[in-house]
Amino acid sequence: MKVFESDYTFNYPWEEVSTANWRKYCPWNDKSTHVIAVDTLSRDVDPESGILRTERLITCRQAIPKWVGALLGGESASHVYEISYVDPKSKKVTMCSTNLSWSSTLSVRETVVYQPSESAPESMTQFRQGAQITALCGGWQKLRNRIEDFTVERFDQNAQRGREGFEAVLEMSRRVFGEQKEQERQERQEQQEEQRQR
Repeated sequence: MKVFESDYTFNYPWEEVSTANWRKYCPWNDKSTHVIAVDTLSRDVDPESGILRTERLITCRQAIPKWVGALLGGESASHVYEISYVDPKSKKVTMCSTNLSWSSTLSVRETVVYQPSESAPESMTQFRQGAQITALCGGWQKLRNRIEDFTVERFDQNAQRGREGFEAVLEMSRRVFGEQKEQERQERQEQQEEQRQR
């Protein structure tokens, strides 16, 4: 088993990050073109805790080396099952995912957590990502190590691209919703002015 870990701090408050997280795979993110579909399977809010629980199926298409394709079945499309919890009281988003494709040969279990940064909780968000990668194919340890090493390397590349893409989504979200808020503010002012003149 190999482990991948990554920490990063976004210069956006948790409220913006947790909201923009649902738009992570939208056209604003030109770094996520490998994600070809995101299907929501279920979504509910626990009435007592207020925690939003969502299950999604994420379909990706990535180029893979021929030796990996031959070993895992040759398909370039893969499916990932994700379950997430958004706790508005403790300000914590937890996302757990596992691969459905090639699961008899490779197990990838990822956990992502977004929480307010300890150093600047009102303006920054800490992102923690961890994955356990285990090649399940029998036989040679060298082959299992090679599969795990390749997967960790791919995970690292995707994590870097993912952060860059999510930064673009956060920037665009702030701009679009800032413009929308400004427009709403101006409309309220105009309505108030009209009421005063009556």
